Amino acid sequence: MARRLIYDNHNHSQFSFDGSRTSVREAAAQAEKTGLAGLCFTDHCDFFVPKEKAAHENERPEVFDVASQQMEIDRCREEFSQIGIFKGVEIGMYRDCRDNIRKFLTEHSFDQVIASVHYLDGTDPFYGGYYQGRDWKQAYGHYLETIYEEMTWLGDFDIMGHFDYVARYAPYPQESIFYKDFSDLFDLMLGYLAREGKALEINTKSYQDYKGRTPELDKNILLRYKELGGEVISLGSDSHNPGRVGDKFGFYSEFIKSLGFKYLAHFEERKLIQQSI
Repeated sequence: MARRLIYDNHNHSQFSFDGSRTSVREAAAQAEKTGLAGLCFTDHCDFFVPKEKAAHENERPEVFDVASQQMEIDRCREEFSQIGIFKGVEIGMYRDCRDNIRKFLTEHSFDQVIASVHYLDGTDPFYGGYYQGRDWKQAYGHYLETIYEEMTWLGDFDIMGHFDYVARYAPYPQESIFYKDFSDLFDLMLGYLAREGKALEINTKSYQDYKGRTPELDKNILLRYKELGGEVISLGSDSHNPGRVGDKFGFYSEFIKSLGFKYLAHFEERKLIQQSI
């Protein structure tokens, strides 16, 4: 199979708290089989776990064994030498955990760091608590505000992860997040990414059906990013099982190209690499 110059920059393995359905080896084998140029394992690191989630799953910080993850990636690099396999982390930003986050990133080295928000205001959107007492505009807007506040505090990251994560599990008829509804917030977020050379992630997991709801990616968000000088776009499947590695990348790479973007990005040793689409 011809190798495509596309990298999947957002994958989870057995080292993530929720990675029991996959492994580094299985995901790498799938990437090679489907013709991807490579993939990065960005296992979860969240120091805060909401009580509502702890009641269902665990009450421990969702921090993975970095040494074991990187040792397994090194082993698989030898086995799958035709593709790039990279070491990463998806750091869960949370105001009360800033010291832990900074310490973790100082103590470990990665190829890339994704900065995401999974939990906020002591709640977990997946279990629904975050949406209680908020209408759709309040819920989506506050989530975007939180991403902006935390990522500008952190600074030490490469990719802003799934800005529309909050829409995946929302109970509202408004399934998607559109630029027109939050233009001021998006201008702040996208302007910061463009100025700092950070990547905007297109997370394909956000655009799959979940309980009859299928959010869509608003092209106007990408066009505004481009207008503000942004050109660093990262594709991520957010896979937790091998079958989703590179999911819908053909469609979204063509979608991105149709909007005038020329490159897709990945990172090696925290250095930006741009590949022509």
